[in-house]
Amino acid sequence: MTAAVPEALLLDGVLDAEQAAGTVRSILAEQQPDGAIPWFRGHHLDPWDHTEAAMALDTAGEHAAAEAAYRWLAGRQNPDGSWYAAYAYGQPEHADGAVSNAAKETNFCAYVAVGVWHHHLSTGDDAFLEWMWPTVRRALDFIVAQRLPGGPIAWRVDEHGAATDEALLTGSSSILHALRCGLAVADYLEEPQPDWELAAGRLRHAVAHHPERFLDKDRYSMDWYYPVLGTALRGPAALERIAEGWDRFVVPGLGVRCVSDRPWVTGGESAELALALWAVGESDRAVDILRWIQKHLRHEDGSYWTGYVFEDDAIWPEERTTWTAGALLLAVAALGGDPATVAVFGGEELPAGLVVQDCC
Repeated sequence: MTAAVPEALLLDGVLDAEQAAGTVRSILAEQQPDGAIPWFRGHHLDPWDHTEAAMALDTAGEHAAAEAAYRWLAGRQNPDGSWYAAYAYGQPEHADGAVSNAAKETNFCAYVAVGVWHHHLSTGDDAFLEWMWPTVRRALDFIVAQRLPGGPIAWRVDEHGAATDEALLTGSSSILHALRCGLAVADYLEEPQPDWELAAGRLRHAVAHHPERFLDKDRYSMDWYYPVLGTALRGPAALERIAEGWDRFVVPGLGVRCVSDRPWVTGGESAELALALWAVGESDRAVDILRWIQKHLRHEDGSYWTGYVFEDDAIWPEERTTWTAGALLLAVAALGGDPATVAVFGGEELPAGLVVQDCC
């Protein structure tokens, strides 16, 4: 690490300075010489989790490492604005950086806009924002091209270039967040994007009011909290949604279930729920959840296990992922008042897109 850990990453009962530094080092240790941040070496990189880890590095002041991650994205973007779903690192059957899943998942491709805007707010680097702008523009143009009737975004384009006619609530919620961040970049650079504004407005309306337009994944906690995390819901509607799913997904003292009917709590979902709770003024509950997962998911080196099967008192799977550590750092940073993280995940300062009452 190049600097002391910022105070925003220190949270009583969650991270002290030494612990925060260890978690940052755990991400840096997995970053590859080309800037890639895989889940861990021996697994793969996906563009969404890669970006989340880069954002976490920016919260810690590791701006050069974060910039390297965004340069990796710029260098690997497909001509149509997309990225593939997975790239191998440390796998004997593939060269490092080789495509291991040639499908294109739309929320993976959109998230660069969230990361790039967060990086600019963290660094104030106008030159790098301008350099990344073509990458962001191509990515969100690709996303907008995958719109379905009624506002959702097709969740996947297969390896043959065929887009599905189905949408996922979690993925579309994340895409809404990306479109709003992309509009913030466009506004800052004075590059109007009316198609993005329309897409964001219709998507926000669909996420907030039309669950029937998405595949039913109600068992998954991400479908519960992502409309809040992705900024579609705020105020009473957000608090009502959080209350509706609380008893199904939250295991007091342990964390958040990935799936409602499985005895498995996961670090990524727990940290993301904490971030969503913070965004709607529920900081005390957010801190509680982050404290719970320290007990059984934090490794001594500062990294985080993916999940814990509480009926068996067992870590599963036996892997420590950069995106779990990244989600934890972003949640702590928001609670600690890091300005860039507050602006990006609070959502109040992000352009809303065109407001629509309904769409076809």
